Amino acid sequence: MKQITVSAPAHIQTRIKLPSSKSICNRALIINALSQGNAPIDNLSDCDDTRVMVQALQAMPETIDIGAAGTAMRFLTAYLTVREGETHILTGTQRMKQRPIGILVNALRELGADISYLENEGFPPLLIRGKALTGSAISLPGNVSSQYISALLMIGPMLKNGLEITLEKEVISRPYIDMTLKLMNQFGADACWRSPQTLGVSPQPYSHHPFYVESDWSAASYWYEICALTPDAVIELPALFSESLQGDSAIASLFSHLGVSTEYHPDKVILKNQGNAATTLEYNFINQPDLAQTLVVTCALLQIPFRFSGLQSLKIKETDRIHALITEMKKLGFLLKETGNGVLAWEGERCPAELASGIDTYEDHRMAMAFAPACICIQPLRINEPQVVSKSYPHFWEDLRTAGFNITE
Repeated sequence: MKQITVSAPAHIQTRIKLPSSKSICNRALIINALSQGNAPIDNLSDCDDTRVMVQALQAMPETIDIGAAGTAMRFLTAYLTVREGETHILTGTQRMKQRPIGILVNALRELGADISYLENEGFPPLLIRGKALTGSAISLPGNVSSQYISALLMIGPMLKNGLEITLEKEVISRPYIDMTLKLMNQFGADACWRSPQTLGVSPQPYSHHPFYVESDWSAASYWYEICALTPDAVIELPALFSESLQGDSAIASLFSHLGVSTEYHPDKVILKNQGNAATTLEYNFINQPDLAQTLVVTCALLQIPFRFSGLQSLKIKETDRIHALITEMKKLGFLLKETGNGVLAWEGERCPAELASGIDTYEDHRMAMAFAPACICIQPLRINEPQVVSKSYPHFWEDLRTAGFNITE
């Protein structure tokens, strides 16, 4: 087992260049491939999720192993169904083989896709035979992963009669669906919300053109956390914009309740710790589930009781993130409770800290990055299997060193 020890500087004033948004990268890569163009996509992320997508789309081998990249699994499942005349096996890690994909496969089958399960029903690996899809209308629950919905939307222009998707019940992670629609339209598609529960895509092909990917607001969340936990901190983050495609740009508003101000400039944002944090915090993460781990750790360390809802999708991420948060926060001395479906709360209850074994990361990049800033309050802090950050933010530990953190193996 690899383990690092992280300790924080007394003061932080730094400039950090974040990775580009993997959410935008992976959507742009699929759309660009569907446009059959070779226009460049600039500022691509160097993270694992984007790297495996690039490799798959360039090589298109018979067996495509996407490792632990959930986004790549969902997007490529849909993409491969419209690659007429091609047959591919899509597989990944053991954890990936435990992550459900049946809802997406069933929807694609309704449209005419030829997909078979090679091991367990409802889970990867998949055998996909590409063909022309004849269907044009499907219904699925709105509370499923938005990546299923985005995967279906992006192949919509390739269908002879276009695509209409009806979402039943509550729609979660709507900003990620909006991101997909905006990117599709930037590449020449005609896609939109036709009603609050219905999405429509016309059979209008994509066009290709150069595209630049903005920095990642999800990655910025860990620097907001660092700023909130460090008195008088000032952190400059280039290439983040107030008008962003990313729903996780909501992190700026969320951390305004935790004492962090955001100054927007044409080419950057500047974070400042100005104190005056809230005494309690309630928030529904239905639209930004990837920010939950950051807020959980930050609020507890600031002694701010919280009740966070809309977290039901966390159970099917890289790990069961609710269970992982409860377990690892207990090591820091905080007793969290899962009080309902998708609800996690801390009411101020404490317990003795148990830090000897280090913080486990569960093959989950966001566990490592959300817990690392805890060393500002608890020094030194050990992180197990720190290499998991490569999934979305490969140079995270180097950036911490740039900011003055000490990291030893």
